[in-house]
Amino acid sequence: MGKKSITIAILDMYNGEPNQGMRCIIDVVSRFAPFVCFKIFDVRGKCELPELDEFDIYISSGGPGNPLEGDGEWDKKYYAFIDSIVKWNNENPIKKHVLFICHSYQMACKHFGLAEITKRHDTSFGVMTIHKTQDGLKDLLFEGLSDPFYAIDSRDYQVVQPKLSVFAKKGAKILSLEKIRDNVQYERAIMAVRFTDHLVGTQFHPEADPISFLSHLRNKEVKEKIRKMKGKRKFRNMLEDLVDDDKIYRTNETLIPNFLRSAITDLMRTKKIMSN
Repeated sequence: MGKKSITIAILDMYNGEPNQGMRCIIDVVSRFAPFVCFKIFDVRGKCELPELDEFDIYISSGGPGNPLEGDGEWDKKYYAFIDSIVKWNNENPIKKHVLFICHSYQMACKHFGLAEITKRHDTSFGVMTIHKTQDGLKDLLFEGLSDPFYAIDSRDYQVVQPKLSVFAKKGAKILSLEKIRDNVQYERAIMAVRFTDHLVGTQFHPEADPISFLSHLRNKEVKEKIRKMKGKRKFRNMLEDLVDDDKIYRTNETLIPNFLRSAITDLMRTKKIMSN
């Protein structure tokens, strides 16, 4: 990996499924190449997980399937890994920073007992309008993003029914919620949670860029499925959203970079203090 001061572990949760997510994550992380190096771990396919003492920052990707299910091996090791990071952060001055995305986020919400994870009535796929909560308005993760802001959403499951007493006990915070839909009676999904000062997650895909989404739409079956699901007018509006500089481009250029800058600043400051 080279001898850089900050090391990043990218946890691949796609289980070998073709995807644009990993390319996008690598693209964003690579923007910090002068300061960091990274290594990829195939969590679901090969049951690979990093050693805690070798990495400073962790980005856990999205992935396919039911977040409530695993094979009894990789999922147990993944949950144990999350616990080991929490334990490390409770016992050490130099903290580990984690970003959970989509599938990983749902698993983390389940593991921490913060909410219910349920199957949606239909697939959510496309450009999502996301509203910040009061805590989200103050969180550095969203700094530079409007309220509401926009992101790529792709999920068959959702995080709902927050257990507020558990949130309070653990010091966790809801940072954002899905679009308010007056004509729909379903619950609003929880779109981002700060689990601790150093662990945060998003239901949506902050790594996604318009190129990745349009590449997905080159599949004729996918395109027809989305067009049928959304209708032609909403499909055209979605395409317009993709090329709007203040929507998906802005989120891609802002959220994960905010996470990384905050983590790198914290780590370098703490390491400097510890070395003096």
